[in-house]
Amino acid sequence: MVSHRRSTQPGVNRSVRITVLSAATAAALGAATAHAEPQDTPRTAKAEVDRLYGEAERATEQFNKAGEDAVRLRGEVIRAQERAARDQEQINRLRTAVGSAAAAQYRAGSIDPSLALLLSSDPDSYLDRAATLDRLNARRASTLQKLQRARRGLAQARAEAARSLAGLERNRAAAVRHKRTVEQKLERARQLLSSLPGADRAAFGRASRTGRDDLFPGMIDLPPGSSRAAAAVMAARHAVGRPYIWGANGPAGFDCSGLMQWAYAQAGVSLPRTSQAQRYAGRMVPLSMARPGDLVAYRADASHIGMYVGNGQVIHAPYPGAPVRYDPVGMMPVSSVTRI
Repeated sequence: MVSHRRSTQPGVNRSVRITVLSAATAAALGAATAHAEPQDTPRTAKAEVDRLYGEAERATEQFNKAGEDAVRLRGEVIRAQERAARDQEQINRLRTAVGSAAAAQYRAGSIDPSLALLLSSDPDSYLDRAATLDRLNARRASTLQKLQRARRGLAQARAEAARSLAGLERNRAAAVRHKRTVEQKLERARQLLSSLPGADRAAFGRASRTGRDDLFPGMIDLPPGSSRAAAAVMAARHAVGRPYIWGANGPAGFDCSGLMQWAYAQAGVSLPRTSQAQRYAGRMVPLSMARPGDLVAYRADASHIGMYVGNGQVIHAPYPGAPVRYDPVGMMPVSSVTRI
């Protein structure tokens, strides 16, 4: 008896099975993802907040640098203006002396051609022709040269003042931009933190920017590198608990580089304002040989900095909302250690 049942098609059945299995797997993964997403939200939010804080720190250090540059440029403007004033006074004295000589000759009934040229608006051309004037004496030539130098100096001083003023305006504009960036990053971080449950916010405050004490087992406890370092460590310890205030260098509050600058100022040492400049303010040493008072810069761009105080710990100003505190030296990637 001949069977008329249709033969099976392995290719079709296999395709159907794969499609069904894929759909089932996708549904299962979708359900798992939907179930896991709320659990991952605090971790994702923490990573995003840390990123925002890092970007805010970079902008803060740029803001600090713009402020430091503005101070330098203001000094340049003042010095250039003072120099211009001195040059103008010298020009006035020289012109008065030349004018008095000319007036005396005029009253006598004649005026020396050389004096007429001295009083002209283009004394430079006079020097080119001075050698041809038989009546030009050494004293008048010297007076003219002084006048010419004073005029050139005045023009240069005014040009330098103008350049410094232009640079000052650029730095002011840059500071405003960096301030706006900092505020935007910090506001976004605050929004993310406020979206977390209270327990997660508290956990973030305890865990953020902390590391493990055993990341650097080769470190040994050494005394401070100098009496200045010991005094700076003592000052930093007294600052523990004070608030983080971006752009501040104490004593009521600090950002990271502001704390380092203030602590060393108490020891009679003047440090640059930014963490990037502080990184090169002394001699770099290996982390394993860090001594209390050494500055520990973090990340490749040195956008965060703290002070090593021994026992594998640093004192630093972590971020807005977190006061000056102790944390493990390995809380973030260390880029350099600087001994002042």
